Amino acid sequence: MEYQHVPVMLIEVLELLKVKSGGQYLDGTLGGAGYTIAIAKKAGTSGQVLGIDLDENAIQNASLKIKDQKLENITLAQGNFKNLETIATAVFGAEVKFDGIVLDLGLSSFQLDDTNRGFSFRGERPLDMSFGPEIDNDTVNIVNKYPLLELTRIFREYGEEKLAYQIAQAIVEARKLKKIETTSDLVAIIEARIPFRFRRRIHPATRVFQALRMETNEELKNLSEVLPQALALLKKNGRLVVVSFHSGEDRIVKRFLKANPDVTVITKRPLVPTTQETEANPRARSAKLRAAVKN
Repeated sequence: MEYQHVPVMLIEVLELLKVKSGGQYLDGTLGGAGYTIAIAKKAGTSGQVLGIDLDENAIQNASLKIKDQKLENITLAQGNFKNLETIATAVFGAEVKFDGIVLDLGLSSFQLDDTNRGFSFRGERPLDMSFGPEIDNDTVNIVNKYPLLELTRIFREYGEEKLAYQIAQAIVEARKLKKIETTSDLVAIIEARIPFRFRRRIHPATRVFQALRMETNEELKNLSEVLPQALALLKKNGRLVVVSFHSGEDRIVKRFLKANPDVTVITKRPLVPTTQETEANPRARSAKLRAAVKN
């Protein structure tokens, strides 16, 4: 299965990074390699791009694309972006500094469509939402072991789900009878508890699955850890570009940039995709882009 993913706001990302020939760049969330390959082409043969991803599938598919396009200025590394500094210095040495760093915090289309994992609530899949083998938390454990109020918290905080308590209560009741092991098990529990009159434009499982994915991979915690590392890895006048898809993520990025005297924010308000882009790629509709320059 080819790792398909449309890079969100690619034109805006390249413009804000101001990619130059011979520059050094880091893509901390490789995904489908859309940013990495576009940056590599603009940086030219004298430039360098490091692409990092925890997902082995992303690394393998990016390798094939890079080989197919005969690009020789890209280095790939498998690992969690929360270890950005460790990975970058292991590849390029302790003194490495980058002209630009981009982080795309969204889930790839490949991951959503991967039938071996449970990122999507469609079909029957294992209840596994980890990005890779380094993830210690387990989605099945979260669903079957977390107390009622802790499930409520993550559904409300990460999923922004108004019926968080009711859904958490349904899960706790159901798991007393039978262990919840597949996505279809979980979806059936949610659908049974949420009356039709409360169902919105999106499926009632959508926000719950988002919350479970974020808890499994500790996404907000990792984002808080990676931002200071990214800043430390930038050269003077280097640029940091972050594309987020969740209000909690955007809030962390906004506060970090605003409170940091070492950067000048160049997006006073977050950029959002154009109508044309969201019509072509509906998964881009919640994206927000913030960028800053290191002083």
